[in-house]
Amino acid sequence: MAFSRDALQLDCAAETARICEELRRVLRDPLHRRGLVVATSGGIDSTVCAALAVRALGPKNVATLIMPERDSSPLSKERGLALAAHLGVEPIVEDIAPALEAIGCYRRRDAAIREVFPEYGPEWKNKITISRNLAESDRINYFHLHVEDPQGRVSTQRLPLGPYLQIVAATNFKQRIRKTLEYFHADRLNYAVVGTPNRLEYDQGFFVKNGDGAADVKPIAHLYKTQVYALAAHLGLPEDLRNVQPTTDTYSMAQGQDEFYFVLPYDRMDLVLWAHNHAVPAEEAAAVMGYTPAQIERIYRDIETKRRTTRYLQLPPVLLGDVPEIKK
Repeated sequence: MAFSRDALQLDCAAETARICEELRRVLRDPLHRRGLVVATSGGIDSTVCAALAVRALGPKNVATLIMPERDSSPLSKERGLALAAHLGVEPIVEDIAPALEAIGCYRRRDAAIREVFPEYGPEWKNKITISRNLAESDRINYFHLHVEDPQGRVSTQRLPLGPYLQIVAATNFKQRIRKTLEYFHADRLNYAVVGTPNRLEYDQGFFVKNGDGAADVKPIAHLYKTQVYALAAHLGLPEDLRNVQPTTDTYSMAQGQDEFYFVLPYDRMDLVLWAHNHAVPAEEAAAVMGYTPAQIERIYRDIETKRRTTRYLQLPPVLLGDVPEIKK
């Protein structure tokens, strides 16, 4: 198949019909549930998943959860409420900040930050960014920690491995607490839980194991993020909901996904991932994308590295003895 910037074009009507039919089918068998729970973050992926769920089952069989916390943007809650109103769904709002406080999410994170910035205090903000654009160099990557004091002054330092791991581990509480609440509501309603990763996130391991990676059904994990945006337009979602740019909404300072994890912004990363998945030579991909073959090769290597290092996120528990086969 020839590679071009049109590689990600999608028959949105056919794909919407197919996904909706599949959602109805898997609820009947094998899940045996009567509805769907979707945690909505205000981002494009959860927004489209909620819209697909309502298209498939009707608003009375879909529960949308909005779960703000201390660091999430107020816009996330506003967009979640606006989406619920647009879809005709009664939203469930759960403030997870008290649970995160109780489990030590903020305390453990701040302790790690103070290893780098001893003066860091309660009114400060923070984020982590990747050190460079991987397309430009083969050097070993590392991360920077950025903090902002109450006067708006920003300081940046290279982040050592120990504090980095603890900050990430602490912030992962956010995804795991949210998933706990999703399954609480799913259990009480006899619903299934929807996972919202797109193909780029699922392929590259951009999710938390037993957090946002946990779900009963993942309707858009086969779709590139560019295609998810196309579905949002086809589904008639309001413009201010369907044009939201990707963020992590995890750290108190604004943080794009390409700052933290991906090599390129999503629209270009989608195309390079498609090219890699279809064995497009680097020279051909470079000519279409406007990069050099060496840059494309570096991105291809980074794709494979992320697949290799995050493979454990996809694995079920490893069984070390004979286990009876579960009949389907």
